[in-house]
This record gives sequence, C-alpha cells and structure tokens, in this order.
Amino acid sequence: MERNASLASVAQRATPYDLIVIGGGATGASVALDAATRGLSVLLLEQSDFGKGTSSRSTKLIHGGVRYLAQGNLSLVRGALRERSRLRANAPHLVRERMFLVPYLNRLQHAWYRLGFMLYDRLAASREFRKSRSLSSVECRTLVPTLRAEHAGSGVLYSDGQFDDCRLLISLLQTADRHGATVLNYARVTGFDHSLGGRLKGLHFTDEENGTSYCVAARAMINAAGPFVDQIRAMDLADVEPMLALSQGVHIVLPSAFLPGDTAVIVPRTRDGRVIFMIPWHDHTLVGTTDTPIHDASVEPRAQPEEIQLLLATVGEYLNVSPNPSDIQSIFVGIRPLIRPRGRHASTAGLSRDHVIARSASGLITISGGKWTTARKMGEDAVDAAIASASLPHGPCVTATLRLHGAPAADDRRAQDSVYGTDVDLLDGLAKRNPDLNAPLIDGFPIRGAEVVWAVEREMARTVEDVLARRTRLLFVSASAAKKAAPYVARWMAEYLGHDEGWQHAQVTAFSQLADSYCELPATTRAAGLKS
Repeated sequence: MERNASLASVAQRATPYDLIVIGGGATGASVALDAATRGLSVLLLEQSDFGKGTSSRSTKLIHGGVRYLAQGNLSLVRGALRERSRLRANAPHLVRERMFLVPYLNRLQHAWYRLGFMLYDRLAASREFRKSRSLSSVECRTLVPTLRAEHAGSGVLYSDGQFDDCRLLISLLQTADRHGATVLNYARVTGFDHSLGGRLKGLHFTDEENGTSYCVAARAMINAAGPFVDQIRAMDLADVEPMLALSQGVHIVLPSAFLPGDTAVIVPRTRDGRVIFMIPWHDHTLVGTTDTPIHDASVEPRAQPEEIQLLLATVGEYLNVSPNPSDIQSIFVGIRPLIRPRGRHASTAGLSRDHVIARSASGLITISGGKWTTARKMGEDAVDAAIASASLPHGPCVTATLRLHGAPAADDRRAQDSVYGTDVDLLDGLAKRNPDLNAPLIDGFPIRGAEVVWAVEREMARTVEDVLARRTRLLFVSASAAKKAAPYVARWMAEYLGHDEGWQHAQVTAFSQLADSYCELPATTRAAGLKS
C-alpha cells in the first residue's frame, strides 16, 4: 500500500466507484476486501489512521464469546466460532491458539462451567482448537503459579484464539489493495452529494495532510465508521435518530510477573457482571475489560477511576501478586458501537453484540455492532446489502476461504512465527542492506528501525503515533518505552518521508503528550494508591 499512489488514483478517476466505504477499522476493511474480491471498484476512506479507534483497542481475542453462551445466544456463539476457525486458517501468522484457565470454587460451579464448555466445544466442532478439560489443583498451580490458593482448587482449561488486532487490520487492507481496492487514511469525509431525487451520488473528503479537497462519485456507499456511524448518518439526514448506545472498555497492561507462563485466566463474573481476562501479551499481562456507558465518542477516550480500580482489584483478588497503580505500564480504552435498544435498558453489558445493517432513504448503507471475530461476515452482509440496493454486478463472496496477505504455508515456521508472515524475509533484507536499521530502537523491546521504514513504505504510516501505536504495539505495551523510542522513530520517518527537523520536533512533542495520557492514572485512582 502506498498513500501517494492511492491519492493519485482518486484524482485521476473519471468514472464513479461501485462502492465507497467510510471507515478504516475492522468492519470497513472487511467490507472493502469483500467488495474488491467480488470484482467491484472500491474506495475506502478513514478520517485518521487505520484502526485508530475501536479496532486497535480490543482484548486481542478471536473467540465465540463465553458470556454470550451464558446469555443463551447460541446463534451468535456458533457463528463467531465458525469465523474463529476461518480466521485461524486464513491468517495463521496472526491468529494463534491460547489456553484459558477458568477457576471455580465449588462443585456447583464446576458442573456449570464444565457443561458450558462442553457445549462450547460442540458448537465449535473445530480441529484447530483443543477441547476443554477439567484441571486438578496441582495442574492449576502449575499452569498459573501466581493464582491464589483459594482459586487454585480446580478449574476448567479451554482454548480460544488470540491475535494482534492492528496487524490483522493491516493484513486485511493489504489484501484488499492487492485485489484492486483503493484505501486511504487521513481522508475525512466532509459531506455528501445527492441527486435531485435525493439519492446519494457522491461525497467530499479532505486530505488531512495537505488540506486538499476531493469530490468522488459512487453507485453505493457503506458507512462502517464504528462509534462514529451516527455522525456520518447525520451528514446524510440531519434529524436522523441515533442507532448506537456507546460503551467503553478499559484495559491495563502489567509486567509479565503477574501472569508468567502461557496460560490466560478468566474471571467469569465480577461484581458488575463483567468477564475479566488476564492474558499473556507481548511479554506483559493484559487485563480487561470494563463496560461503562458513555454519551459521546472520541478518538482518545479516557479511563474512569472506578474502571482502573475494578481491574486492579480483580487481579489482586485472583492472583497472589497484588498490583499497585504504579505497576501499570499502559492504559488503553476502546469504544463499543452497540446497537441502541428499543425502550430502556439498564446496562450496556447486556446489549447484543450482533451486527445490524440499516439503509437510509438516500441509499446509505450503515453497518454497526458486531465484533472483531465476526468482521468478515459483517463485510459479506454489508456488501450483499449494497449490491441489492444499487443493483451492482458482482461475483461470489470468496472471503471465507481467502488467505490474507502474509499467510504462510504450514511448514514455513519462520513466517508462522512473525506477525509479518511471508514478508519477514523482505523486512530482514531491508535491515541487511542498511545495518543501522537492524538495531533495536530501545533496549528491552524488539522493534528495529527496519520496522519503522517498512511501516512508512509499505503500510501507509504517516506519524510517529501510527508506528508506535498501530504498526508496532509499543505504546499499548509500555507507554514510557514508546516515549523513549519516539525521537528515533521520528528521525527514520523524516528521512524516508522527506520531512525536516521541525516536523520531527512537532511529532515527538505530540506523541510524548499522547504517551503521557496512556500511563497517567485518573486522579482519584492516584489518590487512593490502591493496593488489593
């Protein structure tokens, strides 16, 4: 993917696109890929960077949804488990099996959980993931040495999928690009054009880098803007009724000492009814998530004190290494675009995670809800709706079995073990040609200058944040380490993008302020000095 080439393609196009996709997260990328592989001409526009919002801030799981099983939503679980297997097959370098321990306290809990996971296994009918089994106290303590004694009496071990959300997103976009889609980040939609009959015929967007405005035509448009879909809908129809009920989920990242080894832990029910995960991730421990209703979507949501306290207290309740606020390496918050219920609902935790497709009188197709695991199916359904609405000529959907960019052969262990997949040799070749690119940016983290240059040349990274937050995950793993790496990233980017020292300074300053917010605790959490 090369951004200048994409802009040039847009500027030179003389005929309408079959489809314009608004939103460059998991859903938008899945829509663009589905449409491009059916033979449609596609333009995808993202207002900031790909995955800047919700899609980079997940719990890093590809799963059927254990708690949805408890809610009795078998169709959602079955569909998600089917998609889990497809993602494992289509992107084996990015979706991996992870074992999860669910501790229980008594025989009643044991019977309940064991029955539930047997049903989970049956719904999955998968050979890619191991079946669940009961564990003795010795096995619990062996797998999770830091588990408190009162929670290590026995448990259930089951498997699910873990992934790197941003790397999968980039792979989806690269695959769409390979099939002819034009994708653009930092392209903010500013308005729509309607025909005399009120039908959508085009839109305006602005290149956020240089301020240039563009007007493009399309036969169909899909609004996949995640938490911002209502804002896009309001551009089409000013008095449209909102369709979303927003909720935010907070994650904290702790040192690996809290959860050594390879086994994750699930707290099946907290005091507010949430399922909390503690997961090994990038040699750290990822803990999340909360479910807090919010009124407005923002690109950088902030954690509330009680959310941090809940996560720290939960870790301290289940693990014998109790965390302090000072142990937190990074805090990141994602916004869930849940579908607003009819009438009142007490909690966003109880709202459906199914996706919904709506069509406006002008022909704008909006898709929202869902989750990362089901993004492929969401793309298929949204494209089906656009095809039907605009009578677009098309081929069949092929994404269920389409291997994504970088997907290696089963015997290619080197590519299997890298998030870059089959690109790993090209990346290493870049480092060999310039030995300066082979050195780690900072001690203790495996990010090299080669990854920075690769992100700029091949993955449309335009800012230091793009590289350290989404092309690599350093900001989400350790905000302080990311802040130290920022000057080196800015230097390499400036060299390859042709920017001066003023640009480098501005980038480092902006990123340092952002990094501070990822490790800055809410005031009441700091004051409490919480220790579980």
